Amino acid sequence: MEANNSWFVIINPYSGNKAFKRKKQLILDGLKQLNSEYSIHYTEYSKHETLLVEQGIEQGYRKFISVGGDGTLHHVVNGVMIHGNSCLKDIKIGVIPVGTGNDWAKNYSIPKKFSESIQILNAEYAVQQDIGQIIHEDKHYYFNNLAGLGFDGFIVKQISSFKKFGKLAYFLASIKGLLLFKRPVITYSWGDNTVTSESYIVAIGICEYCGGGMKLTHESNPDDGLFDVTVVKDISKLGFIWNIRKMFNGKLHKHPKVEIFKTNHISISSRGVVSPLIQADGELIGEGNLEVELIPKAVNFIVPNE
Repeated sequence: MEANNSWFVIINPYSGNKAFKRKKQLILDGLKQLNSEYSIHYTEYSKHETLLVEQGIEQGYRKFISVGGDGTLHHVVNGVMIHGNSCLKDIKIGVIPVGTGNDWAKNYSIPKKFSESIQILNAEYAVQQDIGQIIHEDKHYYFNNLAGLGFDGFIVKQISSFKKFGKLAYFLASIKGLLLFKRPVITYSWGDNTVTSESYIVAIGICEYCGGGMKLTHESNPDDGLFDVTVVKDISKLGFIWNIRKMFNGKLHKHPKVEIFKTNHISISSRGVVSPLIQADGELIGEGNLEVELIPKAVNFIVPNE
């Protein structure tokens, strides 16, 4: 099928604690400033983005716009990776950030002002970014920002009950997590290295920001072909609380019980009563064992040309 030069716009009307509903007319008016034709498609249920991307690809679309937050973009990327293999190099993904955290957009300084986001989309300047692939229970999941397990997976599971509080949701879920979370014993392997330890967090990063502005990884680079991995080991609960500020100021790696390394593949398994929860781009994947592989420069993202 001949490629369609129009935009395939995927809108999550529930993103950003229903921020889209409050700003709907502004966004729809902004889309009229696109210099190409476009069609709008609304998500109706969880992970609907993946099916919409499949339909768009089948109709010849190669340019997609994700209107929503990090979760919306995550599912759009999964749709592209699952259904776009034959035309992956021709597909471009742009973003109009309407979510609560917008962490991926923050990595590329994509503005929340709709008129400026549209200008970036019209310029169509694209970069090739690495994508992570999670293999869990014989299923494949993809992520474009950061995956992790342990405390952050636990928080993702809790956060839905706090979404009505907007940007405070992650903070409130974290407080609950500090009270209830129990460190799992995990074994993680990369290269010739294998470590077993009680651990709060294993963060596997492609980009810099996550969790509403946190910086769990150190010196991440979205196109260097390597994950930046941070493991927060058997720090005490009080010590964890005391060092929360380092999760936001980029100094977490300086703690003596934090290990950092770079790799393009990591295997993680757990044992004991506690089975760690797994999250990818703030979306809960499951729990238990997993492998994570990096796919270099897999997806074209439209970003500011700076």
